[in-house]
Amino acid sequence: MKKLLMMPVLFLAVIMMVYSVFKPNQTINNLAYGSDKKTGDVLILVNRDQRLSSNYMPKSLTIPNVNFAFNTSHEEKMMQGEAARALENLFAYAGKQDINLYGNSGYRSYKSQKQVYNERVKKVGKQQADEYVAQPGASEHQTGLAMDVTNKEGAQGRLMVDFGQTKEGKWLKANAYRFGFIMRYPKEKESITGYNYESWHIRYVGRKAAKQMFDKNLVLEEYLNEK
Repeated sequence: MKKLLMMPVLFLAVIMMVYSVFKPNQTINNLAYGSDKKTGDVLILVNRDQRLSSNYMPKSLTIPNVNFAFNTSHEEKMMQGEAARALENLFAYAGKQDINLYGNSGYRSYKSQKQVYNERVKKVGKQQADEYVAQPGASEHQTGLAMDVTNKEGAQGRLMVDFGQTKEGKWLKANAYRFGFIMRYPKEKESITGYNYESWHIRYVGRKAAKQMFDKNLVLEEYLNEK
């Protein structure tokens, strides 16, 4: 009889353990960069459900030696060291093919992302803001692994919502993986990434992973689910 009474208790305990591991809106609390044992360093997943804490800051932030848009802040020019070097190589290779790319927005602290998000909410409302602008803690820019890229027109201040249709945007989509970057928010993957299509947003994941995702047409969420 005691064994029968214990079974529901044990079952409930198992359910609670599973929920604690897979519950939504998990926060990565003050992880040192690269300490995520499941995904490794450059494969850290950040989205609406997997968030960074307010005090998360990547190590070895540096400013890559590339051209930037005229209004890019000092903070937004920074990237994690490995990603910064890869961006330099990507832009240099593009330049040799008469493709001139510019950095527009890289690292953003939790505080900066909160400001960007709140300003967007004031302009267009929360529902529309959530489609394009990540809430604080849910932005890849906080990892130092992402960069929004533009061309000369965009660097001079023009709003480049059609960047994907420019020669620079098309080139970036076809070649970013060669240097370890992925197009993080592609078309027809919005239901998986949680964000609308962004032709300008690239994310560093390393060459091996980038090529595998490019070849299989996977976004980061899909790639990590296969591992």
